[in-house]
Amino acid sequence: MVCLKVFVPIKLSIGLWVALALSLALHASLFVADWRKQSPSPEVPVPMMTVVVPVEPIPVLARPAKVRKQASGAAFMAAPSAPSAEEWALASKYAPRNGKRYRHAWGQQVRSMMGTAVAGPDQGQVRFRIEIGPDGKIAHIEQLWATSEVAAKLAWKAIRALPALPPTPNGKPLIFEQTISFLPYETGWPPSYHLDCLPEPEAFTNPFVWNGVSPPPTPEARKHRSQAPEGCPPDSTGSSIEEEEQSMKRQKDQWRWGR
Repeated sequence: MVCLKVFVPIKLSIGLWVALALSLALHASLFVADWRKQSPSPEVPVPMMTVVVPVEPIPVLARPAKVRKQASGAAFMAAPSAPSAEEWALASKYAPRNGKRYRHAWGQQVRSMMGTAVAGPDQGQVRFRIEIGPDGKIAHIEQLWATSEVAAKLAWKAIRALPALPPTPNGKPLIFEQTISFLPYETGWPPSYHLDCLPEPEAFTNPFVWNGVSPPPTPEARKHRSQAPEGCPPDSTGSSIEEEEQSMKRQKDQWRWGR
């Protein structure tokens, strides 16, 4: 009986431990299952397949240089025509304003021999100081400045190849400065010869300025220009609406009126 009393408590304690172990194992399995369900599953990268389709190259056709220049969209302007024999004849007889017509004809002759101007780094302007002898030959020429090396070279090449020019209008050496424009939007506009036969206006003097030593100046009536003398070239006093409009437009562009 004693052995039975001792054995029964031991047997019950082992069963209790077994039940406790099973309960813990069951709860642990449920906790692990719930944690796996809530945690995001890692994404497995799927390899992408790239299909390469062979493409035949498009043949490039060669084009002339002239066509490529026009296709690029660059602005260009052809050289103006050289002065005609009639224009040179008028220029050689036009003495007012230091032979203004002769000077313009000379610049137009040089620009006509320089070729087409294309927008880009080669465009620019060149300014010269020229001395032409009474016989029409260049006595001295000097380059004052240039904004384009190409334009300067073309201008010098044209000057060296100038044809024989007529005598100067007054029979004396003609000394002047001239700017040659090698630009795609301007070749040099013709000057206006309006009222060129009238004498030059007198220099302005302030009648209210006095040095305190010399006799004080007396105000005089304002002098107006006299009438055109006889023998004045017929195209030096006449003007047209178109000429006045072009002159006004050039002044607006030069001085940027209203901008």
